[in-house]
Formats: sequence, C-alpha cells, structure tokens
Amino acid sequence: MADTLASLRSLMAFQSPPLDALLVPSEDSHQSEYVSARDKRREFVSGFTGSAGLALITKNEARLWTDGRYFLQATQQLSDQWKLMRIGEDPPIDVWMSDNLQKEAAIGIDPWCVSVDTAQRWERAFAKKNQKLVQTSTNLVDEIWKNRPPAEINPAVDHPLEFAGRSVAEKLKALREKLSSEKTRGIIITALDEVAWLYNIRGSDVSYSPVVHAFAIVTLNSAFLYVDKRKVSSKVSSSLQANGIEVREYGAVSSDAAMLASNQLDQARGVNSGQNGVSQNDTCDNDFIWVDPASCCYALFSKLDANKVLLQQSPLALAKALKNPVELDGLKNAHIRDGAAVVQYLVWLDKQMQEIYGASGYFLEGEVTSKKIPETMKLTEVSVSDKLEGFRASKEHFRGLSFPTISSVGPNAAIIHYSPQAKTCAELDPNSIYLFDSGAQYLDGTTDITRTVHFGKPSAHEKACYTSVLKGHIALGNARFPNGTNGYSLDILARIPLWRYGLDYRHGTGHGIGSYLNVHEGPHQISFRPQARNVPLQVSMTVTDEPGYYEDGNFGIRLENVLVIKEADTEFNFGDKGYLSFEHITWAPYQMKLIDLSILTPEEIQWLNRYHSKCREILAPYLDKNEMEWLEKATEPVSA
Repeated sequence: MADTLASLRSLMAFQSPPLDALLVPSEDSHQSEYVSARDKRREFVSGFTGSAGLALITKNEARLWTDGRYFLQATQQLSDQWKLMRIGEDPPIDVWMSDNLQKEAAIGIDPWCVSVDTAQRWERAFAKKNQKLVQTSTNLVDEIWKNRPPAEINPAVDHPLEFAGRSVAEKLKALREKLSSEKTRGIIITALDEVAWLYNIRGSDVSYSPVVHAFAIVTLNSAFLYVDKRKVSSKVSSSLQANGIEVREYGAVSSDAAMLASNQLDQARGVNSGQNGVSQNDTCDNDFIWVDPASCCYALFSKLDANKVLLQQSPLALAKALKNPVELDGLKNAHIRDGAAVVQYLVWLDKQMQEIYGASGYFLEGEVTSKKIPETMKLTEVSVSDKLEGFRASKEHFRGLSFPTISSVGPNAAIIHYSPQAKTCAELDPNSIYLFDSGAQYLDGTTDITRTVHFGKPSAHEKACYTSVLKGHIALGNARFPNGTNGYSLDILARIPLWRYGLDYRHGTGHGIGSYLNVHEGPHQISFRPQARNVPLQVSMTVTDEPGYYEDGNFGIRLENVLVIKEADTEFNFGDKGYLSFEHITWAPYQMKLIDLSILTPEEIQWLNRYHSKCREILAPYLDKNEMEWLEKATEPVSA
C-alpha cells in the first residue's frame, strides 16, 4: 500500500498542473454501487473492500470517507497510512478539502467516475479559496495498477416479455412522451440498470447485477446502445434493430454526446425527423438534453452546453420502480422459491449444529455439549453460505446471487456489511448469534432476505434486542399512510421500539429492489437520509423492511423482508388522498426462542402467528416431509 500511495503521488506531481490532491471514488463510469473487478480502484488503493467509500490522497495524507454500515470494517481493513473519516460524524469531504487544502489547490478527478451532482458540489465548495477541480486525461490509478483485471466479454441477452411485462416499444414511446413534455429532444442514459430495463436486455458484466456495461442515448426520433459489439449476438442485434435501436461501440458515446449537443446526431446517423410520431415542428421548442445529475458522469456532461441541459432525475428511475403486473407476479414467485431455499438451509444447519457441535438447536435452549471436532467437519461462515447458495441454485430460474452473502457469527455480525473470506472467516459457534443476509437473481425477480438465529442459549439481553428489532419490523410492515408520504416519514416506525431502550442502527431501513436487476434500486427508500424525502412511496413499488441492532464486539441482529406497496382499505379517506399499505412477499420464519413474548403486544403476537401460518401454507408445495415438519414446528402459534 505504501508503494501504491508513493506511485500515485509521483504521478500527481507530474500532472499539468501538478495535483495537490487526488480523489478516488468507488464508482465506475455509470456511478454503479457494485462494480466489476477492474473498476475497484478505491479498493485497490486503500485495501478497504466495502461497496461505499471515497478516498482522498494528498501530498502527505490519505483519508477514506465511508458511512455507518462500514465504520467497523474500515477500521479493521485500513492500514495506519490511512485515516478513517466517518460520514455523519466527521466533516464531509468537500468541506474538509475546502478547509484543509491550500489556496488555489488543484484537485484531480477522473471525470468518468464522478457524477455531475458530485463534481458541481465540490466546485462550489472550492470556490471560496480559488481551488480547482482538474479533470485528468487518464485515470491515474489505472496507470499504476499493474495487475488490473482485464475487461470481460460477456454476452448480452434478451430479457423475454414473459418476465419483463412491457415491450421495448412501449417503454420507448412512454420515454419519448416524457422527453416531449419536458421540452427536451434527447436523453443520455448512463445507469446500467436503466439501460438494461429500457431495452429489455440483461448481462453478466458486474458480479451480482445482471447488467451490461453500456450507455444509451434516446432522442425524439432515434435510439442508440453503446456497448462492446462483441457482446451482442445477431439475435440480440436483430431484436434491438426491430425496435429502432442502433448498436454503436461503447467508446462512441463521447463523440455522440457532443453531436447530440450540437443537434447533429440524428442527421449524422441518417435518421429522419418525425419517424416516431413526433413532427419536425415539435422538435423546434425542444432544445434541451436531459441528464440525470446523480448517475451521469461529469465527462459526458462536459460534452454538452451546460445552458441547454435539463439536470433532473431520469424518468426511467421511477418508471422502473413502478413494477408492472407481470413483474410483481414474478417477484412474488421468486420470493416463494427463495423462501423455500432459506427454510431448507435452516433445516440443514440446525441438524449440523446439533450433530457436529452438540448444540441444543433451533428450537431448544440449552447449554452446548462441548465436543472435539475434526478440522474437516468444522462449519465456517463461508462453507455454510456456500450451502445456502446450493439450495438456491436448485430452484427454477436461478441465475446467481444478488449480492455477496453476509454470513456472520458473533462479533462479525456486528459488522453491518460483513463479507466473509475463506481464509479469515470465523467458525460457527453454537453459543453465538448467527446473522445471514442473502439474496438471489432469478429470471422472474430479485430477492433479499435477512434472518438472525441462535443454536444455543441466547441471553436475556440478546432476546430483548431481537424482539425490539422484530417490533420495529412489524410496525413498519403494518403501516398505513396517505398517498404522497415518503420513506423519510416512515423510517421512525422501525426505530421507536429500539429508541425506547436507547438503541439504534446506522443504516437506512428500506430500499427498492429490482425485477431481475439491481438488488438496491431507487429512486425511493425508507431512511433517515434527506434523499428519502425526494420520492413519495407509490402503489406497485417494492421496498425492504430491515431494521437491526449491532453491538460492536458482541453480536448483530437484522430482520429483513421485501414488501410491495398496495392500496389500503381504510374506513375513512381523509382529504380524499387515498391510503397505502404494505404486503409482505418474503417467506421464512422468525426464531421463536429469540423472541421475548412478554415484550410483544397482543396485536404483534397475532401478526406473527398470521405470518407464520402463511409461511406454512405458501412454502408447503416446495418442501419435503422432513422439511415441512421442521417448518410446522418453527411456526407453531404462540400466545402471550
């Protein structure tokens, strides 16, 4: 790491102008949360493997900013050459740079890896001391990264209408209507999941996300896909062409963005104005280009006339979040199969913990009978998560995991986004809490579920914490709220039972989830963060419900289900707004021995019994006799 920083500083000194600082973000050219191996530049320079973080390298310092999910992990992974900056506790990076870097300092960025929003925010902060953002012509990290993974050539595939639910033609028509209504004549689409959704294509360029490295430009009269053409088969090419989409090389997006700005793109590609039902006269007033400032990189924005850009959230973000009936059916079916896999895993793990470790098991509370265990029989966080993946892989339409499984025992469960590694992971411990947060990609939907279990004798404190998390989970899932409510307003519901004891958690409570797309999907969320105010929750959106509690060095608890937003049947309708509620589509039991029933209200117990009854009914066709007997025992009705 020392050599890496020294090499970067040497390169910084030779830039024109010489750089006083270099910013290395986590994102790729599409502002993706999860990136391909060759785009993990921030991880390469810092050693920190979390999905979110921003590195700053100055002439004599190296600092890394990350959020509360990763404080503990970053502390463990960063060398003493790095200083951890805690987002929400320490000054934001733009404030820190403005205050601590010298006047007229030059701060380098790769404009392909920074969003318009971010770059403009930094520029505003720098103005006070005449500091300037310098766009480097190459990525300096790439220049010193000797063994940078090569670009993979993975095929793009059509996503069939039986799973997509809406045709490309329908989506393009709706998009062009939106462009016209906003007085724009074109849009640059940079978010990978938006490109995949719009053109009904999928791929495997990024682990855990079925997307293709590609850009799109759509005008009132034309549509383009920018992708390495080696990834596009004749079959996919034909279906794209049938929808009027021209396939161009990935790198051509830069010059085409410039041509779009000068209103020459359609003419240069031989497209006649008006061919998509928009007359030539309609295009005269539409002189703006639509760019999403959160996902469009600064490099492409720089090709445009800033005075003729509509900087506004992509219209595809909301369109994609509002699931159509086919997508909703697919998501529900995928979650049923996924729930069956989770139950099969718990049945297997319960048996293993009893046989190998002498644990009392999933149902009984008892002291562990200590046994000498041969090395070959020991269970680890990685070996058991591999087994869970095996149960999922046996299910119809399985295409892989939706994120790296968080399989965590005891103190590791307190690391919110813990990622176990085969060489360093912990052995399972019957005397400790075990938390697993996992999900899969199926052709008909994406899943995400968290359960927390104990195979020995949980302490009264662990039970009280688990039950408080469960109470918050139930409270949010049972919420009814008027149309127009955003996720910021609901986040508190999941925290109140924890706040009662002076407990809390540092992550948001819910995120959208894709339809065989990204496991984290906006634009809505349930969170204390200000951006959760931006978009109201609406019918047919999906969102997770995942409160937690994490005690550093001891244990972590999280419970997560996926919910679908639906219309609520309320007795009254104040203000004629209409009311909404949630429907759970995740099916797996909550562990009864971790619940302190004396803390639950009669209504919460009733809800728990109802949910467990549905688990039995819904999962029964997917389980064998032994598995079903286990589930029946795990979901037996309880009373206070």
